[in-house]
Amino acid sequence: MSDSSPLPPVRLHPEAELARAALSTPVLSRAARLARWAGPDTRVDAGGGLAEEQLPAAAELLGLTGDAAAAYASEAWRVAVDTGLVEIVDEEAGTVRAGEELKLLTGGSPRDVLTVWLAALETVIADAAVPDLDDLVDALDDGGEVDFSSLDWDPEAEADFLDGVLGNLYLLTVSEDGPGDGPVPLPALAASVIVPDDMGEPTNDVLEQVSDAMMRLDDQFRALEPVGLVAYQPVDEALMADADEEPAALDDTDVSRYGMVRLTPLGVYGLRARLLEAGFAAPVVGELADKGADALLDGTARFGPSVARAETEQWLARREPLSAARELLAAARGADAGAPLRRLCCQQALSLLGTEAEPALREVLDDPELGGLARVWLSERGAAEVPAPSEDMVFWLTVDTLAAQLAAEGNSEELRALVEGLAAQHSGFFAAAWRVEHPATAEVLDAMGRLHPDKKVAKEARKAAFKARSQQGN
Repeated sequence: MSDSSPLPPVRLHPEAELARAALSTPVLSRAARLARWAGPDTRVDAGGGLAEEQLPAAAELLGLTGDAAAAYASEAWRVAVDTGLVEIVDEEAGTVRAGEELKLLTGGSPRDVLTVWLAALETVIADAAVPDLDDLVDALDDGGEVDFSSLDWDPEAEADFLDGVLGNLYLLTVSEDGPGDGPVPLPALAASVIVPDDMGEPTNDVLEQVSDAMMRLDDQFRALEPVGLVAYQPVDEALMADADEEPAALDDTDVSRYGMVRLTPLGVYGLRARLLEAGFAAPVVGELADKGADALLDGTARFGPSVARAETEQWLARREPLSAARELLAAARGADAGAPLRRLCCQQALSLLGTEAEPALREVLDDPELGGLARVWLSERGAAEVPAPSEDMVFWLTVDTLAAQLAAEGNSEELRALVEGLAAQHSGFFAAAWRVEHPATAEVLDAMGRLHPDKKVAKEARKAAFKARSQQGN
């Protein structure tokens, strides 16, 4: 994932709702309970961890039982310290007190609560990238240092791997054609960071790497679920037991046995915050609501249809329909390369307005750039006395629309179908189209020549493009 281009905009849940979700996560709620429990008699070791003799009492307070109770209590304490819910008063004596951040969980704003949760998230993500503690103990050398080479583990590479996986999960979640609120199969997520984009059929070596990555991710997502980042259905234990056998081919009926992971709304918020911190452009729906129509049209030109509509609806909600229509129309003018797509976005925005906007559309009926789309808008609403467009205006609007579609979608199947339909409906289209005084006329005709499957029609389009360039002096 490159940080040079913006990610798709994401819809965030209200901060108050997210803060309630954060407070209810096992990781943060346990840390807060331990912070309230800590007192003058609480002691920590040299690393700030809860003294071993106090772990049973901490586990009992948290209602933890079983072999892992002390480990979970220790983790909760570490989160409390890392987030500032607990402060170490005297390192030498090992004394502690409740931290200032603890007050934020009950008396702070939703943003304050989420800030504390984000600190907890960082601790949990860092821990998730660390191998099993028993393996670490076995790797200690005589001097008490971890021999990473014996673990076959590179801390930086492992952290980068997990960051890459989480980044891809975020991208899959917010993409227009992604699963949205639905889960992502663990094999697909592992493959997204292992299999090269230009690889057709993965090699056996690559498939083995994907399998190994799945097992690592299974442990990591189990660790990340209690902080509220993900909802996770683990890999079926039976599959792990048969790991030495040849795995069965995946199909639609058993893919869920290989693990399914979904970002929660809180997780979307958390990963977006981490991406912003890492320098990525990670827009959120609603960021353009206070900006001008030019920013809205330029911004939504890069968005998928549903996100563009959501962004536009928020923008329109803050304005009177008539003034909004006038502002949109003014921003849609221009002869630059981006103008056709702006006008298409303008047309889509205007489709969300009712008859209150009609005066603004009538004001531009004689405008050579906007008169065509104004007539379309008025006709679709059954307005009276809409003047018929001239032939020049019809052809100009057609070229403008094709140029916008070309900019938005490239050589897509939808554009191919539009091109075929135009050529079939208007037998003399190319004879007239090359004369259209539109900056994109030659480019559009070239595209029609590439896209039309009939060689004869494609040749006509290319000849028309040549004439258009000659007319424009290019």
